[in-house]
Amino acid sequence: MPFGRRSGWREVGRDVFVRNYTTFDENVGLVLGDGAALLVDTRSSHVQGAEVLRHVREVTPLRPTIVVNTHGHFDHCYGNAVMLPCEIWGHEACALELRTNGEERRRDVLASVPAAMAREIEAVEIVPPDHEVRDHRTIRVGGRPVELRHLGRGHTDGDLVIHVPDAHVLFAGDLVEEGSPPSFGDAFPLDWPATATHVAALASGPIVPGHGKVVDRAYAERQAAELAAVAAQARAAHAQGIPEERAASLLALPPAFATDAIRRAYAQLDGAI
Repeated sequence: MPFGRRSGWREVGRDVFVRNYTTFDENVGLVLGDGAALLVDTRSSHVQGAEVLRHVREVTPLRPTIVVNTHGHFDHCYGNAVMLPCEIWGHEACALELRTNGEERRRDVLASVPAAMAREIEAVEIVPPDHEVRDHRTIRVGGRPVELRHLGRGHTDGDLVIHVPDAHVLFAGDLVEEGSPPSFGDAFPLDWPATATHVAALASGPIVPGHGKVVDRAYAERQAAELAAVAAQARAAHAQGIPEERAASLLALPPAFATDAIRRAYAQLDGAI
């Protein structure tokens, strides 16, 4: 079946697929092994998660027995509940955040999304990962090795990348962004450049970002350099005592992104996070 033409799935490596959804321009991954399937991220609600499961059947009759959350933001993990029973993997900080601050985060999301989506999110059962990764873990998908790696703080403190070495495919979550600037809402701007550099170094083929088009190592390297420039400018502005609003205006980012980047970088430099 030529998936790239007859369905919304694109095969980016042998038996490794990505599907992009127009809601948030978000990507979901699917890795097939011998009699087993792994799903990368579950979208924003139980309704959207159920849609993903229907779409999986376009590729395989297998129901995913393993889910990996790239991080704990709602648009990547609020569909977890409909995937059960299965293993749900995530970084330990992602699991902790969803367990301890899940309802507070839900309230924040409800205030920022359209009414129709808010009604869905109100009904979501927040299910944190029940299999946790600290630094690195290799799991098997029907005998096929898949590496789960935490390469450092960046978009959040709990980002995982999913590496399928035999297909040379890397799912980077929101550590890599395409089609929009990196989002700094609860990021670690001073750490992100090094983490992004590690992401690029690990890649030997397609990189699937959390949102947007599939990219490559050169793209990830350019974005790492851009993140390094943001961090350097934030450090310099903070050292000079430049107020946050003024410092944000000096960044080559849209205003809302720049404001978040400086706010979080200054908080790091002040020891507040």
